Amino acid sequence: MKPIDKIKAPIASEMERFEEKFRLSMKSNVALLDKITHYIVKRKGKQIRPMFVFLSSQALGGINESTHRGAALIELLHTATLVHDDVVDDSFERRGFFSINALWKNKIAVLVGDFLLSRGLLLAIKNKEFKQLEIVSRAVEEISEGELLQIEKSRGVNLNEDIYFDIIRQKTATLIAACCACGAASAGADEETIEKMRLVGEKIGIAFQIKDDLFDYGLGGKIGKPTGNDIKEKKSTLPLIHALNAVDSGKRKEIMRIIKRDYKSKQEIDTVINFVLNSNGIKYADDKMRSIANEAITELNSLPDTDARASLIELVQFTIDREK
Repeated sequence: MKPIDKIKAPIASEMERFEEKFRLSMKSNVALLDKITHYIVKRKGKQIRPMFVFLSSQALGGINESTHRGAALIELLHTATLVHDDVVDDSFERRGFFSINALWKNKIAVLVGDFLLSRGLLLAIKNKEFKQLEIVSRAVEEISEGELLQIEKSRGVNLNEDIYFDIIRQKTATLIAACCACGAASAGADEETIEKMRLVGEKIGIAFQIKDDLFDYGLGGKIGKPTGNDIKEKKSTLPLIHALNAVDSGKRKEIMRIIKRDYKSKQEIDTVINFVLNSNGIKYADDKMRSIANEAITELNSLPDTDARASLIELVQFTIDREK
């Protein structure tokens, strides 16, 4: 059994039901739109975000129809942001498949993203899921702010860890925070517990993003060689920020000159990767990731001792030990 299947065991039947419900939630009478949403469903990932919704709900009282609506709301709005992101980034690939804008051009991709966003909003309003709508709407607001903050700071090489954490908290962590909060809300938890779960999810999301940053340096086990994509795109990630702050100004300027170039040769990218490896950047980021994940696990250990709690903790561990 794959680790992810073992984690999913306490909610396996509910996840199967969810897949069908999510597919139906995107159904349209417009043939082109139906074709595109069918393509989206076919290329879904591990569905880690719905798992956080279901496991959080199960750990705090039990899964119900509100939980299914919360998971669908998260997935609809998350998918909408991904479709729009690919347009903004001019990206033609997502999870090894062609992006929507690559196959159907930007105009259609933007409209599909708008459709998914409206479907999520209508799902919540129709079923009076106002608390979940508030949680997820705030997450989408923060994702947009995080993207704009990153664009603003990308004009130079960011050497400030606090700014880095602000960006990833808003861009990545806020959605996993919303998953845990929606799961708690759907189980009927009080405001204090919902906020506690939101903060737990935020820590998990931060650790998740640091892991993604480490993949750029080839630290994914079976993944293979470093990609250097973040370096090519001038992104300031935690391993690089720490490495640049750990050396003298001369070495820092030398590396920053390479990073700021629009075109970098393979040799130059390898120079930056080796610099980060030799300046303790990788170990520092890995230690920080595990420390933040352990904070989340400590909080989860205060929940009732159930299979769902055990799976939640295993899912946190999976996010930092995954190989892709």
